[in-house]
Amino acid sequence: MLNGLIAVAVLKNGTISPHAGKTVRWQVYVVTAGQAEPQPVWSLELSRAGSLHEWHVQHEDLPHPLHAVNVAIVQSAGAGVTRRLAARDTILVTTTESDPLTAVRLYLQGELPAGQPHDDQGCDHSHHHEAH
Repeated sequence: MLNGLIAVAVLKNGTISPHAGKTVRWQVYVVTAGQAEPQPVWSLELSRAGSLHEWHVQHEDLPHPLHAVNVAIVQSAGAGVTRRLAARDTILVTTTESDPLTAVRLYLQGELPAGQPHDDQGCDHSHHHEAH
């Protein structure tokens, strides 16, 4: 990827979030050809209703702010969130890395360590839908 936007799911403490669907805070970086360092350009602060999991269940046909980025990075993600982002041309990648800027750098170098498998047992599925 030479030019584009990369969003990283982050917790309040600044580390990468363990769950894409429940994340309400995303740091967005711009990446351009010839740029020495990815630059943070904005933070997305979402309500719980704006989290990917809730949005895709309640408003699947409407665009979400993360549909505007090229890549989203998080520690784990369910197949449903991954599939729905891919349908909007956003690639979701998981990693064991905990630092957002390091994760972006490693992704750009093709060296981002893969994340752990998603644990559906740890998800709160208090509402009914077909896919997570």
